[in-house]
Amino acid sequence: MANREIWSEEYPALLARTETGGYVIRVPDVKGCVTTGDSVQDALDSIQDALAGCLCVLEDEGRPLHVASSPDSVAEEGATVVLIDVDLIAYRQATDTRAVRKNVSLPAWLVYLADKNDINCSQLLQKAIKKESRIA
Repeated sequence: MANREIWSEEYPALLARTETGGYVIRVPDVKGCVTTGDSVQDALDSIQDALAGCLCVLEDEGRPLHVASSPDSVAEEGATVVLIDVDLIAYRQATDTRAVRKNVSLPAWLVYLADKNDINCSQLLQKAIKKESRIA
């Protein structure tokens, strides 16, 4: 376990058939990250969403994020190990679309230039943060 930032990583998950014919899938590296699905694809889609959600909550609470284990180290009898790709930036972009107001102080001459050139400071700041963070 390490206190770190994750943007994109693959975590091993354990997929098993249930007695009722569906599937259960869990990520051993992330406590409580478990879900079900009626089909293999449904279970895979659900665990990808659950994993991203769990990791975002841990990140938001400042709790340590687990380093993904090797697939061999989590293997269990009766379960298939599958790798689940998680991209926290993409997940946040898709699920947290709220606009948050941030007050920014700019020199008056820069505000004058922005207004004169019809520059939207909010859009420019968003683009600059994405560029500086190396995300598209």
